[in-house]
Amino acid sequence: MPTGKPLIIPIFIMNRGCPQRCVFCNEEIAAGNFSPEITRSFFDAEVASYLRWNRDKTRSVEIAFYGGSFTGLPEEEQERLLAWGHDQIRQGRVGAMRISARPDQLDEKKLAFLRAGGVRTIEIGAQSFNDRVLRDANRGHNAQAIVRAVQSIRAQRLNCGLHLMAGLPGDTKESFLQTLNRTVELRPDTARIHPVLVFRDTALAEEFRAGRYRPLSLEEAIDWCRLAWETLAPAGISIIRFGLQPTPEMLQEGAVLAGPRHPSFGSLVYSAVFYSAIEKLLEDVPRTAKMLRFAVAERDQSHFRGFGGKNIQTIKNLYPGAQIVIDFTRGQLPGHLSLNTGAGESFSFNIPGIQQETSA
Repeated sequence: MPTGKPLIIPIFIMNRGCPQRCVFCNEEIAAGNFSPEITRSFFDAEVASYLRWNRDKTRSVEIAFYGGSFTGLPEEEQERLLAWGHDQIRQGRVGAMRISARPDQLDEKKLAFLRAGGVRTIEIGAQSFNDRVLRDANRGHNAQAIVRAVQSIRAQRLNCGLHLMAGLPGDTKESFLQTLNRTVELRPDTARIHPVLVFRDTALAEEFRAGRYRPLSLEEAIDWCRLAWETLAPAGISIIRFGLQPTPEMLQEGAVLAGPRHPSFGSLVYSAVFYSAIEKLLEDVPRTAKMLRFAVAERDQSHFRGFGGKNIQTIKNLYPGAQIVIDFTRGQLPGHLSLNTGAGESFSFNIPGIQQETSA
């Protein structure tokens, strides 16, 4: 029986199927410089490579067609790619397939075709639920198209994921929160969230150079993504990634002109999530406390301490006269924090969704 998060084998279709280019998009940098043409030999080699690398044979395995809009490809190409994936499913190497697609390229007929071909998850490039933000990003669709797509996916009994972006042109913390609240209303199974990076050779790069666009700072991006966790996780929506997966092309000089890029961005967000929970634990603890004894799950140790020990140092600064003891134990549930002040007072807080946390 497969357990845990699935092993995803990404096959990038590199902008294909997209009717126009979004202002932020440079797929060669964001995904890697793959060939726009996918051959059978390349496909089989990629699958075999990931399967050799996978040491945990209890994990489910899925092939994912990412990078463009799968349902915008010519129908014969969709059929060919799905047939290759179905061969892997038939041979027992892979359990299912997933695709990424634009919301305005999904309808009941296309979804029924995908389901019959072995696709079980549709990840929608939503980005935002604010029509002005979508227009300024040159998405070519409005928020209602996203709503219709999610409803159609549900009607076909398929899993649904939303890809959201923080800090698009015209976006504000308030409009981003509105996007998060709309996401909660639609209840997708998963979400991916990343702050906007300014890639070279994009319309956004020109706006940045002209001083008409300012990306989020690293601190702002962490705060917006922390807010995303605290909004979506209690609703049962699993955030499967914060930030973009670094590619060799992304690390080249001049590839990223600006934006909140950090090699451990996800860890920074989770550290912020944990510090927000620590603040709630300490709300009623006077600054004169002499003892702060925390109990934390062993698995949560790095997130609790904070990136570079930042969370612990902040606690020490707030309570300079306190002895701080942290018990990291296997018996503690992930995401559950408890505090004893040594003066007969105890507090606890549970961070929603941490038990299902995936790598960031």
